[in-house]
Amino acid sequence: MKKNIKVAVVQHGCNTDYNANLDKSVTGIHEAGELGADIVLLPELHTLPYFCVSEDVRNFDLAESIPGPTTRVLAKHAQDLQIIIVTSIFEQRAKGIYHNTAVVIDKNGSIAGSYRKMHIPDDPGYHEKFYFTPGDQGFVPIETSVGKLGVMVCWDQWFPEGARLMALASAELLFYPSAIGWDINDTEEEKVRQRNAWMTIQKSHAIANSLPVIVSNRIGHENDPTEKTRGANFWGSSFIAGPQGEILAKAPIDKADVIIAEIDAGKTDTIRRIWPYLRDRRIDAYHDIVKRHIE
Repeated sequence: MKKNIKVAVVQHGCNTDYNANLDKSVTGIHEAGELGADIVLLPELHTLPYFCVSEDVRNFDLAESIPGPTTRVLAKHAQDLQIIIVTSIFEQRAKGIYHNTAVVIDKNGSIAGSYRKMHIPDDPGYHEKFYFTPGDQGFVPIETSVGKLGVMVCWDQWFPEGARLMALASAELLFYPSAIGWDINDTEEEKVRQRNAWMTIQKSHAIANSLPVIVSNRIGHENDPTEKTRGANFWGSSFIAGPQGEILAKAPIDKADVIIAEIDAGKTDTIRRIWPYLRDRRIDAYHDIVKRHIE
């Protein structure tokens, strides 16, 4: 990775209009390009409403192939702007096999690689197990023209194992496209706790691995088309954190935004010399970590 790299995050709301959503993303990409960004991260499933709020087989019609319509459009803009784009797509891999997939498009418009979401939630308002097959590519960084990107997706951000495995495989930056928000019935106090927890766990990945962490989210209220729930309010707050968990840039809770920060790629090596977590890992004593529960 070159010494200094500019990373941007696009945050926006989404609705049922694919083209309108994609236009918002493209507008944000161009703004990031004007700011001199080398890499831009988009929200999770940014061309679609968050359809996982309910279970409906008709939603499978929203899926697309990779390469496909979205990657073709974004590839053109990546090449025109000479910018790397990290996008998120509802992928139809085969008949009956669907994934929540992040795709990295390099500056020349080629697909550098993809990552299929490994941890799949099934919570009130987040019925993702109905739609998504768990990823089978492992935690493997994606090689690009500016370095190795460790890309994961939303629910993956709560698990330290994925971030650590990406770091051990020489990822130089960690990316988490997200779609996360509050239940309408949450109290104000609970909203604060949830959002703070979300930021804290991801900053901890930065600290534990001495790596910058880049996080996107969507904003606004989205209805439940089945009317079984009152929908969800997405809490925005996209952010870029440095390798000690320091916040370099942060978007608001409720407004579309493009944030950018310059990353000093040499800082990871400097910090790891002072705080050698990877050196001091007791790999001889961690065998129980692969168990579901220790009796």
